[in-house]
Amino acid sequence: MSLPRIKTCAVRQTLQSPLRDFLLPALSQPTRRQFLSTTTKNNATVSSTPSPSTDPSRSQPKRKPLTQEQRDFLSSALRVNQAGELAATLIYTAQTPPLVNAHPHLRPLMAHMYAQEEGHFNTFNSLIAKHRVRPTALYPLWSVLATGLGWSTAVMGREAAMACTEAVETEIGDHYNNQIRTLLEMFEQWETEGYEVGKELQDLITTLRRIRDEELEHLDHAVDNDAKKAEPHWLLTGVIRLGCRGAIWVSERIEQTQITDL
Repeated sequence: MSLPRIKTCAVRQTLQSPLRDFLLPALSQPTRRQFLSTTTKNNATVSSTPSPSTDPSRSQPKRKPLTQEQRDFLSSALRVNQAGELAATLIYTAQTPPLVNAHPHLRPLMAHMYAQEEGHFNTFNSLIAKHRVRPTALYPLWSVLATGLGWSTAVMGREAAMACTEAVETEIGDHYNNQIRTLLEMFEQWETEGYEVGKELQDLITTLRRIRDEELEHLDHAVDNDAKKAEPHWLLTGVIRLGCRGAIWVSERIEQTQITDL
């Protein structure tokens, strides 16, 4: 009966890697899906018979169900954001050893940026698991590319590593801005039609804004540490930004598993 113990050890070793965090939400899904609703749980269980203490002049919040297009957008956003934050943690993981060995004063900065990226990654892990959105099927490819990008730019030198951060965070900042803009337009339309925005969607846009601001903070750190001095700066950042846009485009269209309601 030793075989089960061996398998258990292997699983425990696997659980130590960021890749485990990325896959676990999808692998641990229950058979019955659990989705958010535009209404609160209390609203969903309210009896149709009004209680004597209920003020008839006060109506329940009016929430509009999501369209198929909106479900697709939200599912894609969560999936792509999780994949992007996984890539960010892997870039910093690969960059840190060669970069800090050559420039020890960068250790606190690299640790700070990695910690924030890890926090972003954990946030989207939770959202992916909560809403039962399957992660991108291309996680092995993104993992290899992100690790290679981080290591190669760090070996090229401090300026190249910071130019990598500048390029990646520029694209990620634009990406989050586009998502926030889409959500705000959705909210504005609902409010014009007399509907209220649910708290979970309000929390989502608050989370996206916070993460966007932290990503743009990394961009500022990179510029402050001579990202613009990388040679050739225009080519290096241009290639990396193009790669980021391509990765986002592909991830948005792979494994279209939708949220049914939010």
